[in-house]
Amino acid sequence: MTALKSTLDPASPEYGAAAQTMRDKLADLQTEFDKALAGGGEKYVARHRKRGKMTARERIELLVDEDSAFLELCPLAAYGSDFQVGASVVTGIGVVEGVECVIVANDPTVKGGTSNPWTLRKILRCNDIALQNRLPVVSLVESGGADLPTQKEVFIPGGRMFRDLTRLSAAGIPTVA
Repeated sequence: MTALKSTLDPASPEYGAAAQTMRDKLADLQTEFDKALAGGGEKYVARHRKRGKMTARERIELLVDEDSAFLELCPLAAYGSDFQVGASVVTGIGVVEGVECVIVANDPTVKGGTSNPWTLRKILRCNDIALQNRLPVVSLVESGGADLPTQKEVFIPGGRMFRDLTRLSAAGIPTVA
């Protein structure tokens, strides 16, 4: 077998600069992931818990089989927009009673779990994944509906969510909300 030789010099100043740039970018991404994990922030999470409610991630953790993995999808949705990173919804694939499922959970700590254009995009992508992979969909709905300032961008595309549900049903794929 032919061995490939690298001309990369890890001691060069260019390598060091590129490596530092990558570390800085990874730190920026970690900051955004932390924002998504925090939901609406300490104030709104505390208010939610004071009402005796669980966060979206806590509800998912109780739903999925113990010691099974949850693959979160699109955690950085809405990054770089005017909306909260994560798009006020947690989505992913988890095992429920031994069955892999797409799970969608509104995050009521972010603007009452209301749907904005990014929320819709994220949910619609999950519906596509469910249809393509024949995965049941479990929706843990706790939402104030549409984000009113963006309703013109939510209501028309929102109809696709209902269309997707009928397509999943027609394909014999269960959906539970």
